[in-house]
Amino acid sequence: MDRILLHICCAPCSVAVIEQLKEEGLSPTGFWYNPNIHPYQEYKARRDTLIEYAKLIGLPLHIKEEYGLDAFTKAVSPNIEQRCNYCYAVRMEETARAAKNLGFSAFTTSLTVSPYQNHELIHKAAQAAAKRHGVAYRPYDFSPRFRQGQAKARELALYMQKYCGCIYSEEERYQSKIQKDLNRFEKENFFENK
Repeated sequence: MDRILLHICCAPCSVAVIEQLKEEGLSPTGFWYNPNIHPYQEYKARRDTLIEYAKLIGLPLHIKEEYGLDAFTKAVSPNIEQRCNYCYAVRMEETARAAKNLGFSAFTTSLTVSPYQNHELIHKAAQAAAKRHGVAYRPYDFSPRFRQGQAKARELALYMQKYCGCIYSEEERYQSKIQKDLNRFEKENFFENK
């Protein structure tokens, strides 16, 4: 079986991806590097769930530990709307470096299982990183298996995150709730007009 290094953003997203790679005769090894995930409790929940899932299915797993709130926010704060560019690039750069250092000829990522991610940006960042490190990037679109993988993750009672990962996506998650609260407060004349 051909070996491939699989960057994994979270256990639920990896379920269908690992199954597909194995069906294609590949032997994936997981790689955790996600300094974009905040706050720390969320980072830890996703990392620890992946570790437990990897043990359950016998997946070899490499962990590059880096909770990168400071570096991430400094890098993206000048243009928060373009934060995904940095997020994809930093993770694909480290995955390509790890693939080279660990003796893999190719890598891919579970990020492309999500229909909510920008696959074009992911592929572009990964291909550039692959070229710099002299390894191949396999540009999969795993998204046709997204629902299947999520269903199986729920069956396995894996921790299921509620937002993409960064502190800004967490804020977006709460925006509609905040607006509903504001509307309710206004209706109840909670705010005084001064």
